[in-house]
Order: sequence, then C-alpha cells, then structure tokens
Amino acid sequence: MGSTHHLGRAARLPRAGLALAAAAVLALPLAAGCQAGKAGASGDGDRAAAPASLDELASRTGCSLVGRRKAEQLQQGNCRNSRGQYVLVSFDRDQDMNAWLDEAKPWGGTYLVGTRWVAVSTPATLQSLRKDLGGRIQSGEMHGMSHS
Repeated sequence: MGSTHHLGRAARLPRAGLALAAAAVLALPLAAGCQAGKAGASGDGDRAAAPASLDELASRTGCSLVGRRKAEQLQQGNCRNSRGQYVLVSFDRDQDMNAWLDEAKPWGGTYLVGTRWVAVSTPATLQSLRKDLGGRIQSGEMHGMSHS
C-alpha cells in the first residue's frame, strides 16, 4: 500500500504481470509453432518505425479486438480474420516488450515483432500479417530450436 517506487527495483515489478500475459497469449492453439525455423529471414517488412497502438494494429489487419486486457505496461487483444486467429500486444516501452519476449520465448511459439508491439499466431498467419504490419518473425525456444 502506498506509492510504487520506480527506482532500484523497477525491472522486477512487472515480471509477474508480464509472465501472466505471456502465458495467456501462449494459451492460443499454436500447433504450427514447431515449423517456424526459416520464417522471417528477409527484413523487407520493417515498414513502420513509430509505435502503433493496439487499435491501429487491429485496424491495419482488419479485425475487431475481443478479450481486450490492459496492464500497467501493455495492452493485449485477440483477433480473428480470414487469415486466422492471433493475439496483438502493444507495449509502453521497449524494455517492457523485451521483458515480455524473454518470458514468452521459452514456451515456444512464433512472434511477429515490431516497434513496441508483438503479434502471436501460427507462422502462416504471421507471414500474412507481416504484409500489413511489417516487423520480423521470431521463433520461441521450444522443440530444440535454439536461435543465437
């Protein structure tokens, strides 16, 4: 109770929330995540350098957000369109996004990563979304896929 201090231990405060959000995102059926090895080799999709809001990301991909959740450091929503089902997550700061990815990647999955936002889905859906959003496709670390 009292005020939250953002000095000293700031990096530790959001980790529980980030871990819960990462786990919630990864609860999606991501059966094709094991086949994500060679996706995202080209960098031609880096269109937008400015951070996009969750609503802008949804608009660019032609979906209406459902199951929207907002935490101190991120916003998240579920989308479905003709290309598939996916989760969009936008972050207030680069550090928050990097911490979220650090928590999520050991669980596996495939991620389309942009400037302070991440989309999570199957590799095929993310390749399609990349045409609208830009970003780079990254794979999680499960299934023996170490990527250094």
